[in-house]
Amino acid sequence: MNQDLSYTRRVFLTGPAVAAGLTSSPLVTASSSAVIKRPASEKSNRKPIIISSANGFHAAKLAMKKISENGDDPLDAVIAGVNLVEEDPNDLSVGFGGLPNEQGDVELDAAVMHGPTHRAGAVAALRGIKYPSRVAKLVMSRSDHVLLVGQGALDFAQAHGFQEEPLLTDRARRVWLHWKETLSNRDDWLSPADNQVAADIRQYATHRETGTIHMSAMDQNGDLASVTTTSGMAFKIPGRVGDSPIIGAGLYVDNEVGAAGSTGRGEANLANLSCYQVVENMRNGMSPVNACLDVCKRIAEHTREPRLLTNGNPNFNVLFYALNKAGQYGGAGLKRGSQFVVHNGQQPRLINCAYLYE
Repeated sequence: MNQDLSYTRRVFLTGPAVAAGLTSSPLVTASSSAVIKRPASEKSNRKPIIISSANGFHAAKLAMKKISENGDDPLDAVIAGVNLVEEDPNDLSVGFGGLPNEQGDVELDAAVMHGPTHRAGAVAALRGIKYPSRVAKLVMSRSDHVLLVGQGALDFAQAHGFQEEPLLTDRARRVWLHWKETLSNRDDWLSPADNQVAADIRQYATHRETGTIHMSAMDQNGDLASVTTTSGMAFKIPGRVGDSPIIGAGLYVDNEVGAAGSTGRGEANLANLSCYQVVENMRNGMSPVNACLDVCKRIAEHTREPRLLTNGNPNFNVLFYALNKAGQYGGAGLKRGSQFVVHNGQQPRLINCAYLYE
């Protein structure tokens, strides 16, 4: 039974919170050991549904096609979907073209979780591999581990045939260089006149990109899977790991309950184990949107450092996307103005997230 929440702060619910859909399984690579094949008599013929962060519009189309036309496992489908964003040089927050750390190196994080087997895999601080989500799946299916990091993650990827390649695009390099040149007037890095720097580059001198892509799906049998992949916080300290590759923080799946994922300030999710709590909220009867709002409220109440507050409220944003076993979905964030993608088999559409603050 869904339960409404009362908040001491202002709560706004915008956009629909309910839909339809559900799922089952084969996985992505031919080498996967986690494939679930159900006999035809067990298939339930439910309507598939996919949710993702706002940058997953085209990715959701591909994932839905993989499930509804090809009969792919939901994990294979969402990984194929986010691969489109991982290889897109125009998305500065994911994969190839992602903004680098403070030294100019692109470090990638990704995690996957497969509902039917309750298995998970992740990589963090991975350099030189364009598709970290694929490597995360291999960690899940071809190792006895959940998380590999740094050089170990790279060695594991190369052992499975991945080729190392440069990930820093010219645009991302120019953004990083402008950030470095304007960071201080007490070093030897000199910036050109403002009118020589394009506006889309100049904005990142003061704005720290924290975007990511998350996608969750349910197939015709009600089986769930999720993936989150990111290049992390722009200009981070080398070796920084955010929430995206941490199971329970950046994503979580319980095949009997639902799935949740997040984008935004990873440190807040790490300190609150946010996505695990969203799924637990749904287990306890909350609708997806209220489950997300409850965790937003928790993050706000736990944010106490003055540098992270403006007028008593968090000065950063965190967004959640949740899907339950009944096919209901919801998205919510700390601040107004964000959207998420829902695809229920017709066309993907953008829906406004609920939020706590203007």
